[in-house]
Amino acid sequence: MTKILSLLTLGAILFSCSNQKTNKEMTNNYQPEVPVLSSDVMTPEVLWSFGRVGEPVVSPDGTSVLYSVTTYNVEENKSYRDLYTVPVSGGEPVRLTDSPEKESSAVWRPDGKKIGFLSSKSGDTQLWEMEADGSNPVQLTQVAGGITGFKYSPDLTHLLYTANVKLDQDIHDLFPDLPKANARLENDLMYRHWDSWHDYTYSHIFIAGYAEGKVGEALDIMEGERFDSPMKPMGGIEEIDWSPDGKLVAYTCKKKVGKEYAFSTNSEIYLYSIQEKTTVNFSEGQMGYDKSPAFSPDGKYLAWESMERDGYEADKSRLFIGELVTGIKKDYSAQFDQNSNHLSWSTDSKSVYFISDIHATDEIYRLDLADEKITRLTDGVHNYLTVAEAKGGLVAQKVSMSQPAELYLVDPLTGKDQPLTSVTKGITDQLTMGKVEERWVKTTDNKDMLVWVIYPPHFDPNKKYPAILYCQGGPQGTVSQNWSYRWNFQQMAANGYIVVAPNRRGLPGFGMEWLEQISKDYGGQNIKDYLSAIDNVSAEPFVDKTKLGAVGASYGGFSVNYLAGHHEGRFKAFISHAGIFNFEQQYVTTEEMFFEDWDIGGPYWDKSNKAAQRSYGFSPHQFVDKWDTPILVIHGEKDFRIPFTQGMGAYNAAIMKGIPAQFLYFPEENHWVMQPQNGILWQRVFKQWLDKWLK
Repeated sequence: MTKILSLLTLGAILFSCSNQKTNKEMTNNYQPEVPVLSSDVMTPEVLWSFGRVGEPVVSPDGTSVLYSVTTYNVEENKSYRDLYTVPVSGGEPVRLTDSPEKESSAVWRPDGKKIGFLSSKSGDTQLWEMEADGSNPVQLTQVAGGITGFKYSPDLTHLLYTANVKLDQDIHDLFPDLPKANARLENDLMYRHWDSWHDYTYSHIFIAGYAEGKVGEALDIMEGERFDSPMKPMGGIEEIDWSPDGKLVAYTCKKKVGKEYAFSTNSEIYLYSIQEKTTVNFSEGQMGYDKSPAFSPDGKYLAWESMERDGYEADKSRLFIGELVTGIKKDYSAQFDQNSNHLSWSTDSKSVYFISDIHATDEIYRLDLADEKITRLTDGVHNYLTVAEAKGGLVAQKVSMSQPAELYLVDPLTGKDQPLTSVTKGITDQLTMGKVEERWVKTTDNKDMLVWVIYPPHFDPNKKYPAILYCQGGPQGTVSQNWSYRWNFQQMAANGYIVVAPNRRGLPGFGMEWLEQISKDYGGQNIKDYLSAIDNVSAEPFVDKTKLGAVGASYGGFSVNYLAGHHEGRFKAFISHAGIFNFEQQYVTTEEMFFEDWDIGGPYWDKSNKAAQRSYGFSPHQFVDKWDTPILVIHGEKDFRIPFTQGMGAYNAAIMKGIPAQFLYFPEENHWVMQPQNGILWQRVFKQWLDKWLK
């Protein structure tokens, strides 16, 4: 057992709050300090010791930022979260909360005098308020079953909150004389989503009067509707917004059910009038995802993210703006061949800031309404995750492959930033990160492909290293400057491997043509791109070509399963996490049917559909006869996007073929691995498998 693990077992601290002031003595919560590491090389235990910065919200006067920090106690196998503020001008953060309830969704009250947040301290999750210094927390709501989100009206006369409302009958409603029966009776699709079964409830928006911290009787503005806002399971309060005068609520909703819901991405932006109690569809006629509405501060405009085509979840995310008086809507990103996400208005309503992926980095952009010009504000090897205007600049959350998330103040004129938080600095200062290299590789069709190469710490060019090809999920995900707590490139490199991470066909940031090529071509050009990347890097004298592996999850897991039958002896080990193995079974057992329908091209029983039939010809299960390489298969039972039987099928096939194989199965995990000890276990098994076959 390593010294680091011993520190954890002894209950030693995992991340530093030593540079953060508190407004009172706090002893109720998990309060880790910076561990003294025995090595400067990353380990899974160190990876899980970082405090995770999230949810930044700028104060109404633009001078302060409210944010959360989540820490993980590995011994307890649980997380803790507290709230902090830090001046935009720089200075020491102030810790506001200290409790085991994991406060969340914290925002400034529009007058800046108090902070609202969600807490389960009273049992169910309810809305609480506290003073801006963290003192005097008071519970405001007592909603049966709890609430899931909230927003103050800008004029502080109303409050909206979201809560689940039961509208469907379960088995005990249908058969009340069988109270111990444990079953479901389904009549349509979408009975389960991502990692949870439909619980017969729907997320609705409630509006109540608000005055001096008192919440009045609430009105369900979606009463009787079997639809969700925010959209389940991933949507949050960002899908709902108040108009500046407090008279309108804009919300996102896909008003479809069952099979129609499962095959469609056509969500809309609805406007609800507080005075008239009426609802209109503001985005009517637009067929793809329309979501995340944001009113301009002057109340004249509504901006939102919009996709053009129904059923295509990876379509270009367009920046749409509509005039509230005339209803005229316009795509301001029509000439911009990139996505526009995380929209944020300037305080003068003349500009919209947003995040966009360009050449495998996520940068801050600004749209100026007057001349409809889009300007790139930042440029570097990083990912900005959020952006909001503040006094003296832009507050943004930033990560890279070598740096966990922190908050920064960005100068919109120069693009330069300076840190506002240093939650992870105490640990990163003790670590040596591997070099991250940008390399452009020619593909088989003579295109230029950006490939990230991550070197082991203390890399010696005179030595030979094993290398692993990283296959990205999505399939339209992005291999940008992300910091992951599972597929962490620095952790993989710290294990003594050169990591090859190509931005193959199907990834954003290189134009829509590059992105869209992958649809209905799963086993085609993008697979050749993978091989172009590993062949290019493995030709280097410091790479041992006899010790190559390929790893990936989701679509990356499919890629590994497919490469297992098409690698021509390149690889000596595979790791497939949550990968598709049998396309026909996947088509009829996933939950969001639009995903498979678009990317595969249609159902396997439609023999007249040539595009679909070609796609099914790429199914990895058809090439098991060519499998000859050790494979580790990983899957979570609660993964409903790619059901765990896909992983079981791949593993069983390998064993039946006499191929060395392992099956790492998580009964309580979904498409990801979320629990601390499971996460560390995942990292250890991952390393052991590669070391066994590549070292």
